[in-house]
This record gives sequence, C-alpha cells and structure tokens, in this order.
Amino acid sequence: MLMSGQAYRESLKTYKPIIYVNGRQVDSNDPSLAPGVNGVALTYDLALNKNYEPVMLAHDRFSVNPGKRVNRMIAIPGDSTDLLNKLEAVRLVCQETGCAQRYLGGDALASIYQNSYLLDAKYPRNYVERIRNYLDHVYENDLTLGVAMTDAKGDRSKRPHLQANPDTYLHIVEQRKDGIVVSGTKAIVTGAPYMHELLVMPGRSMSKEDADFAVCFAVRIDAPGITIVARPAGRPGEKAASFSHQYGMSTGVVLFDKVFIPHDRVFLNGEYEFAGPLVYEYTSHHRHTCIAARAGFGDLLIGAGALMTEANGIDLEHSSNLREQMVDLIKIVEGFYACGVAASVYNKRDSRSGLVVPDVVFANIGKLLLATQIYDMHRIAHHVSGGLIVTLPGPDEDHNPMTAGRLSEVLTANSDVPYQKRIEVARFIEDLTASYQGGWYSVISLHGGGSPEAMKTEIWRNYPIGNKVDLVERLLGRGLLADATRKITQNRQPGKCCDAGCMIPIENQLKIENRIPIQVIN
Repeated sequence: MLMSGQAYRESLKTYKPIIYVNGRQVDSNDPSLAPGVNGVALTYDLALNKNYEPVMLAHDRFSVNPGKRVNRMIAIPGDSTDLLNKLEAVRLVCQETGCAQRYLGGDALASIYQNSYLLDAKYPRNYVERIRNYLDHVYENDLTLGVAMTDAKGDRSKRPHLQANPDTYLHIVEQRKDGIVVSGTKAIVTGAPYMHELLVMPGRSMSKEDADFAVCFAVRIDAPGITIVARPAGRPGEKAASFSHQYGMSTGVVLFDKVFIPHDRVFLNGEYEFAGPLVYEYTSHHRHTCIAARAGFGDLLIGAGALMTEANGIDLEHSSNLREQMVDLIKIVEGFYACGVAASVYNKRDSRSGLVVPDVVFANIGKLLLATQIYDMHRIAHHVSGGLIVTLPGPDEDHNPMTAGRLSEVLTANSDVPYQKRIEVARFIEDLTASYQGGWYSVISLHGGGSPEAMKTEIWRNYPIGNKVDLVERLLGRGLLADATRKITQNRQPGKCCDAGCMIPIENQLKIENRIPIQVIN
C-alpha cells in the first residue's frame, strides 16, 4: 500500500525510538529533524503524483507476493528500464531535496536478495524465503529503510576480532533457538532518526576469525537496546539557510546493546565468506544510485549559478568567460550522469536471483567522477556567482530600518532583478556550497558509497585491459601470447556488445527535464 508524505509523518508517531540530538532526547518529529523528514516525505508524495508514476513507481517482481506497485526508492531492479527509471527518479528527488536518503534502502534490499541465493546454494537455511517475505512486509507497508553499514572500526590497522573493544564493530554475542543477539556500533547512518527500520550490513570482508562480525539483519529503529545519537538534519531554524532549513539529512551513530533479532529477519549469520560479496553487491547498486543523487544536486548548482549571473547584471550570451564556466559545470554533471545511463544499459543479469546489476565499470567511473569533481562543481558555482555569496550581511539586516533601505539601493545590480531576489539566490548558493551543509554535501559525495580508492580498485579489477593488449598485439602482427605469467593479459571480458545484444528498455521510460515530464519513450 502506497503512503502519502503525511501518512509517513503520522507513521513515525507509532515508533518510539531512543534518539539524542545535541544532548537532548527527542522523537522523530522534533523540529531539529524536520528537514530530513521533509525530504523523505517528498519521496512518498512524488510517487502519488500521476505525472511521475512511470519513474517513481515500479512493479514488484521479487517478493513472496509479486505484482504490487511499489515506490521506486525501495524497488529491486529487474531490467535496464528499472535501472534507467531509478536514475530519473533519484535525480528528480534530489533536484528538490539535495538528498533524500530513501533510495539507499532499495540498494541494500537488492544486494541482500542477490546474496541470499549465494548463501542458500552453500548453506540451505532458507535465506531466499526470508528476504522474499521481508520484501512483502516492506512493500505492503511502504517502509523507509535506513542502511547501517559502516562500523566505528576502532583501530583500523586491526581486523574486527582483534579490536580491544569488540563493540567498535557490530557483532553477534549470543545464538538462540529463535534468533540472535547483537551488540556494537554503526557509525554513519544517514537519516537514522526518522527511518522505520534499519538494514544492518557488514562493512567489510571477514575472515574465519571474524565470523561473529559477519551479520546482516533488519530491525525496527525502536527495538529494545537501540540508541541513536544524531546531529540535526540540515540547518533547521536558521534564517540564512534558504534551502537547508527545509531539506537536509541527519546522520546518526547507532548503538546496539544486546538487541534480539528473530531468525526470520536475519540474512547473514556468521557465514563470513559471504560478507565480502554482500558489501561488493551493495556498492555496485549504490554507486549507480549515487550518480543520480549528485546529478540532482548538480541541477541545483546549474540553476542557481545561471540565476546569480543574471542577478549580477551579466548576460551569459555575451560573457564568454562565465559561459565557459557554466558549460564546464554542465559537462561535469551530465558526464558522470551519462556513466549512470551506460551502467544501466550495459547491465548484467544475476543468473541465480534474476535481478539486474548495473555495469560495474561504468558505475564506478561515474561515482569516481562525481566524488573527485564535487569540489570543482562548488568552485565553478563560486566563480560565476562572485564573492557576495559569503559576504552579504546577515538576514536580520533585511528588516533593519537603519540599514535595509540603503543596502537594497547599493547592492542591486540588474535593475530587472530586485535586491531581495538577488540576495535570496546568493544565500541559496552559500547554503549549498559554503556553509556547514555545503561541506556535508561535499563529504558525502567524496566518501559516500566508498572513497575514491575503492572505485579505482573496482575499475582496475573489472576493466578488460587484457582485451586491449590482445588488440594491439594483433595489430602488431605478433599473435596472441597465452602466457600465464603475463597477468595484465588475464583480465579479459566478452565486451559490451555481446552476441545476445544489450538489454534495452522494454517499458515506458519517462524522461524528466526541468522537473516536468515531457515525453514518453516507447
């Protein structure tokens, strides 16, 4: 059953989590968390908007009772159309909110579902049945799921089982007939205070000695033994926060103290050799999604930069320097987004589970580009906007009878753009790029879904360099050398244009431009 944004807000009142923000115990509807709740609520309302149905709604193909229409944010992709539509949906959401978190839940569900087939192939413990039943629960209730993956980690030079304090990693402390008991810490959980449930996943590969730390499960955020220590979402209540007083995400540290998890919600229980594949599968899905999220954020910077130049009295048609900067910003945003499109089209179907996985190379290149170019995006926004974005007097001066009139006279640049509209755009850009919130967007772009080194590793691991070597050796007329000692030539893949052909969209694909649906591609 699909909920509205208001129904989501009301549903939070039925949960009683223990939450601390800035030293105060609060509930999920506290004003300090309102921007985050607003962002998640929008994912519900957009799904009920008839104009956005093709991208915001998906057909459930994988739960125990398939066929339901479900929110795209929590759907598992079954073909390239699903992947393309998810890109459009996440970009649409982030155009409005900057970041709305909920899409992480879909990425985690896909990876858990995919991994369950691997687990059952070796350990027939009904993991597939568990996740299919859990999917039905999530879709029937239209839940929002947080992803708790990153552990506190402790001494990073030591593996989990060697930590002086085992609670720096989440781990199993007791096995019961009806479930498991866990303790430990998940350190970076986006949106934690206003989720319905958490999907708790291992944050790294595990050795045999780390078996107690190889655990994955679902749990309500108000389960006994869970405490969430979070920061405010966005910049609630700040007059200068023209955007993030309305939208922003909280992040929380989630403390687990002997939390009981029944077996039907456990998706990894000490099978240490499957922790790494689960992490790997999640990152493949999530890096693809991150591309769309940051493209939506990029749309905000492109629009704000263009507005600011106009407010400054500059015509971009006749200012080649600033026009070139704007083209560079467009190139960055649409460049990494194009990698997301390529990853969607050149996907790979998982032979066991039937879901599709974005192409690993394109997904990681796109994520690497956005992670390393987010600071260029900010720099260009600053370049085209000018220093006013960080030197304006505070918003209280806008209503100071001793200063407001004079400021409006001398700080108006384009006579067609009133002073108030000029400073609104300036504060908008400051909020997104030069405030605490701007720093937050930068850091989650850099490290969210893995740091750049992780993407480089996956690109190198999966790119068919051996094929390129074969090509050059053939052109040189030297023949192909089957030499096992030449490791570089061992990385060969069938290539993007396989005999069977690429998977192409088979359902209506809605293209979102300027936040208005303009065409349907059949």
